[in-house]
Amino acid sequence: MNAKNAKEFFQKTWQSFKELWNKQVIQRTSRISYHIIWNIILFFIAIALVGGFFVAGLGAGYFASLVDDEKIQSEEEMASAIYNYAETSELYFANDVFLSEVSADLLRDETTLDHVSTYVQNAVIATEDEYFNTHNGIVPKAVLRAVFQEVTNASVQSGGSTLTQQIIKNQILTNEVSFERKAKEMLLAMRLELFFEKDEILEAYLNIVPFGRNASGQNIAGIQTAADGIFGVNADELNLPQAAFIAGLPQSPSYYTPFINGGGLKNEEGLEPGLTRMKSVLSRMLEAGYINQDEYQKALEYDIVADFKQPEESQSEKYPYLMQEIQKRAIDKLVYVLAEQDGYTKEEIDTSETLKEEYEIKASREISSNGYKIHSTIDKDIYDAFQKVAAEYNNYGQDKLARNEKTNKAIMVEDPETGEMVQLGKQPVQVGSVLIENSTGKIISFVGGRDFDTSQKNHATSVNRQNGSTMKPLVAYAPAMEWGVVQPGSIIADAAWAYPGGYSPGNYSGRFYGLTSVREALYRSHNATAVKVYSQILNQNPVEQFLSKMGFSSLVEGDEEYRSIVLGGITNGVTVEENTNAYATFGNMGSFVEDYMIEKIETKEGEVVYQHESEKTEVFSPQTSYLMLDMMRDVLTRGTGTAGRANLTNKSVDWAGKTGTTNSFKDTWFIATNPNVTLGSWMGYDYNQQLDKGYSSRNNTFWAKLVNAATEIRPELMAPSNKFESPGGIVTRSYCAVSGLLPSEECGKLGLVNTDIYNANFVPTKKDYSLIQDSYATIDDEVVLAGEKTPDEFSDGNGFSFNPDWLKDMGYTKLSNIKQLTAGKGGAWEKIKYPNEQEVSNDGKAPSAPGGLKLNKQKLSWSKSNSSDVVGYRIYQASNPDDKNFKRIGSTTETSFTIPSSKAVYQIRAVDYYGQESSGSNVVVQGDFSEPEPEQKEDNKEQPNNNNNGNKEQESEQNNQNQEQNDNEQTEEQQPNEQTPDTQQDNQDSQ
Repeated sequence: MNAKNAKEFFQKTWQSFKELWNKQVIQRTSRISYHIIWNIILFFIAIALVGGFFVAGLGAGYFASLVDDEKIQSEEEMASAIYNYAETSELYFANDVFLSEVSADLLRDETTLDHVSTYVQNAVIATEDEYFNTHNGIVPKAVLRAVFQEVTNASVQSGGSTLTQQIIKNQILTNEVSFERKAKEMLLAMRLELFFEKDEILEAYLNIVPFGRNASGQNIAGIQTAADGIFGVNADELNLPQAAFIAGLPQSPSYYTPFINGGGLKNEEGLEPGLTRMKSVLSRMLEAGYINQDEYQKALEYDIVADFKQPEESQSEKYPYLMQEIQKRAIDKLVYVLAEQDGYTKEEIDTSETLKEEYEIKASREISSNGYKIHSTIDKDIYDAFQKVAAEYNNYGQDKLARNEKTNKAIMVEDPETGEMVQLGKQPVQVGSVLIENSTGKIISFVGGRDFDTSQKNHATSVNRQNGSTMKPLVAYAPAMEWGVVQPGSIIADAAWAYPGGYSPGNYSGRFYGLTSVREALYRSHNATAVKVYSQILNQNPVEQFLSKMGFSSLVEGDEEYRSIVLGGITNGVTVEENTNAYATFGNMGSFVEDYMIEKIETKEGEVVYQHESEKTEVFSPQTSYLMLDMMRDVLTRGTGTAGRANLTNKSVDWAGKTGTTNSFKDTWFIATNPNVTLGSWMGYDYNQQLDKGYSSRNNTFWAKLVNAATEIRPELMAPSNKFESPGGIVTRSYCAVSGLLPSEECGKLGLVNTDIYNANFVPTKKDYSLIQDSYATIDDEVVLAGEKTPDEFSDGNGFSFNPDWLKDMGYTKLSNIKQLTAGKGGAWEKIKYPNEQEVSNDGKAPSAPGGLKLNKQKLSWSKSNSSDVVGYRIYQASNPDDKNFKRIGSTTETSFTIPSSKAVYQIRAVDYYGQESSGSNVVVQGDFSEPEPEQKEDNKEQPNNNNNGNKEQESEQNNQNQEQNDNEQTEEQQPNEQTPDTQQDNQDSQ
C-alpha cells in the first residue's frame, strides 16, 4: 500500500468511529462488559476466600495431626534435653595432669556465651537467622518459602530453619526429612522460645553445632573446640575474619572445613569454598549493620589462611597404648556404676552376658558423649621416660619372619588395598612392662609395646604368655614355706625324678645338681627342684589356695594338676600386669592389693561417680614373704638376675626378684620388687618364635634401664633408703647341707654345715642322720662296709657314706642313678660314699693276679684282676732281677702307682675282701743292672792289630747291647720322686 492509499484508509476508519460514538453504541457496550467482569471477579474472590479458609482449616488440621503424638514437654524437660550436649570426656594422668579428650567420633568442649567473641555471635545470626532477635521460634515467611520449594520441587534456599529450630532438631528430634518432623520442630521451637532467653538459645546453639574438622583431622563441634582446633585460640579471642570463617562452616562442615580427613591443610582448590563462604558471611554482616564498610574491606583483605592451625600429632597418636587402656578400663568401671543406678548388682552383671554387653554399650556411649573427667594413676613423666627407653633401647634382638607355630609356614595377611593375601614381613621382638606401687596397687607406668603401628596389642596388660620360672615362688616355694614343708635351708635332690605320665623335668643347663638347698635352687633357677617341691604340696592345691588370690584371671580348672605349672605351664598364660601384681604381694609382706589404673571418674559438674578404694587380701604370712624376699635378693646378687643389678645406677636399693624363661626360649621375664614398687618386664615375639641367645641378659638390662629412668624422676619412690624389714618370728639356724636337718658330728667333720634363716615355727628339730662314719672298702667302685678280715690298708677307717636308712626315707633309692646326689659337687662331697648293703661272699680262693704291668717314667700301671671281690693291690719290690725276695712297699685301690727313682724290680699282687692275696704279676725293671766291662792290662796294648780289632768288635757289640737295654728302659723312666717308700705308703693310706 502506497502513502496515498494509507491516508484514504485512515480517514474512512476515523469517520466510522465517530458515527458509532455519536450513536452511543460504544458507551452502552462498555457498561455491560464492566458489570459482567466485576461480577466475575467478585465471584472468584468469594471462591478464593472460601477456599483459603478451607485450605487453612485443612492445613491446621493436618498440622495438628502431625504433632498429635508429640508429648508437651515441661521447661525442665526441655532444658535437660537442650543442655545435654554430646560433650567429649577428658582423660587425665595422675595428679590432674591433662592427657587428652576421649578418642570419639566428635570432639566437643562446652563454653558460655560470655566467653564467645561478639563477632561470632553476630556472624552466626546474620548468616543463619537474620530475624533471630525478633521471631518467636519460627519465621512464617521462611516456612512458606520452604513449603513452596517442597511443593514445586524448586532448588532449596537457605534460611528455612531458625537457630531455635536447629537446636530442636539436634537435641530433641532427629534429622529425618518429613513434614511430621518439621511440624514438631516448629511447635517445639515456639515452645522453647517461651522458656529460654535469646542469649540462652544462642549459647546452646554455639555449643551444639558441628564445625567440620580440626587441624588433626578430627571431627569437632562447639565454638570453643572450633576456635582452638582451627585457629589455636579461645572462642573469645576470635577476630572478625576468623569469626566469619567459622560462622560459615555449619551450613556444610565437611565441604567448607580447611582441613583434610586425617589432618593437614587442604590444597588451594580445596580451601576456596570455605574462603568464598567467609566472604558471604562478611557481606551479610555488612548488610545487617553488624560491621561497617571499613571493617568489611579489611576483613576481605585479611590473610585468613595464615591463621589456620598447623597439623599436630593428636594425643591418641602420641599415647595410643595409654589412651586405649584408660578408655577400656573407664568403660569397665562405668558398666557397674550404670547398672547399679538401674538396680542391678555386680554379681548379676558378671553372670549375665546379655546384661554385661548392654551396659558395656551404654558405658561406651556415656564416655564418648557425656563429658566425664577420667583420672588415671599414670605418672606422666615416668610414662614418657618409659616410652623413651623402649624406643631407644638397641639390644632387643633381630627381627624375624613371622611363622605359624604348628606348620612353620609364613603368616599370610590380607592386603588392605588389593584384598590379596600377602606374606607378613619380619616382626620385631616385642616388650611389655608394668610398674606398680605395692601399698596401693597403683599402676604408675607401663610399656605396651615398641610400635603401635606394628602391633596394636598391649603387651603389658592384654597379652597372655606362659611365665616360665617366675611362677616358682608364687605356686611352689612360697606356698610350701607357708605350710612348713620347706624353708630356705631345706635340702631337695635336684635329680631326674620320674612322675606319673612319664614327666621328668630337666634343667636349663642339661645337667642335675644333686642335694641342693631351696635357696640355691631358687637363685640358680633349678627346674627339677621346683617341680619336686610342688609335687610335695600338690594335693593341698596351692593354685586355689594362693595363686587364684593374686589376680590371675585366666586360670582354668585342671591347671593345678599339671606339675609343669610351676615352670609357667599355665593353660592360658598370664599378662605382665598380672604377674607383676602377684609379685607385689611379696613387696607388701604377703598382702595382695589388686592393681588399678582408674583413680576416679567424675561428671562434667564435678560429681564423683566412681572412686577407687584399695583393699588388701592376706595371701602369705609376713614371715613367708620375708623369707621369699631374702631368697630372691640372691637372684640379683649371685643368681640369674645379676645383669639387672649390674646395670642399676643405684645398687644400694633392696631389690628382690626372679627371672623366667619358657620352652624353646620364646619368652623371657624379669620381675623384681623393692619396699615401694614392683616392676615386671617381658620380651618375646608376637608369633612365638625363639629368642636369640642372650635374651635373658637383654631383658634384665632393659628392666634396669626402666628403673634408672624412673629413679631420675621419682627417686623417693623408686629408690627407698629403707630395706625390707624382718617381721619378727624369723630365726637363724645351722643345718646340714646333706639333709637340711640339724648338723650332726659327721656333717661337721666334713665341713658341710651351712646357716640360713627360718620361720621360727618351722625350724629343723631333728638331728641329721644322713651320714655314717665307718670303715669302708671299695669293690669295683662300689662302697661296702669293711669286714673283719678286710685289710686296713684298703679300708677307710674314718670314711663317710650315706646312711641307707636315710636314703630310703627320702625316696632317693628310687632314682635311676642315685649318684646324681653328689654328681659334680666336688670338695667334701667327694668323700661321701654310696654304701652297698649286699654281703660280699667268700669263695675261699685267692684272687687272680693282675696283668699287663708296665713302667713309664716312674709310674707303674696294670690291668684289673678278673676276680670280683678285689679291694686293692699291693706293690712289691726286689733289689735286682736275681733277687727273689720281694718286699711290699705300698698298696693302692687304683691300678697305678708311682715308684722312687732308684734301681729295682717291681711286681703287683691283688688282695680280696677277705685278705687273700693273688700270685704276682709280671715284673718290670727300673734302672741298668748290666755288669761293667773289665779293665784292659797294659801288655795287651802290644797285641797284634787283629786282636785289637777283635776286642773292639766285642766291645762294640757289648755297647750296642747296653744301649738297646737303656733305650728300652728309658721309655718307662720317670723324673726323680722326692717321696720315700715310707712316706708314699702313708700318703696312700690317708687318701
